[in-house]
Amino acid sequence: MTETRTAQATAIPIRWDSAAAAPASPDPTAAVLYVCVARGKLMPGLASERAEAEGKSFAKLRGLSISDVIIDPYGEPDPCRREGWKHVRELAELAAVGVVIARWPACIAPDSSRDLRHREIRWLRERGVKVRYSWAPLVSGGDALAEGTAIRRRNTVQSTAPEGDCPEAVR
Repeated sequence: MTETRTAQATAIPIRWDSAAAAPASPDPTAAVLYVCVARGKLMPGLASERAEAEGKSFAKLRGLSISDVIIDPYGEPDPCRREGWKHVRELAELAAVGVVIARWPACIAPDSSRDLRHREIRWLRERGVKVRYSWAPLVSGGDALAEGTAIRRRNTVQSTAPEGDCPEAVR
């Protein structure tokens, strides 16, 4: 039995077969641009505009097609509490994107909450979605940095963030 459903937030048709409950693998060229930056006092929209332009340029140079630009206000450290990031997760769950482009790692979660960032990147990878950073110093640092791979350092602290999904209380 085959049933077609439509996700409310994304209006992307989903095909559910009883033989295969999981969506297909995401298209590796389908991308979403995620912007979450602090607003400047003198020019409040400048940082967001630059991050968006940089992300679009990054995608174009790499043959990625941006389907959505999602902008979240800066300030909430837990990405699962941000409406825009919830939409990113929905797109990943639906296999509608294969790449999430963010300017730098702190867009996902600040350095003070890097366990949350690692949780989210791990969750995306489990669904076949890569995280790519568009900021030039990270891109020029090699694919490991541009693709959201954690840099291994001496004396690192093991992640204490819960594995898998966002906690129920923040969905």
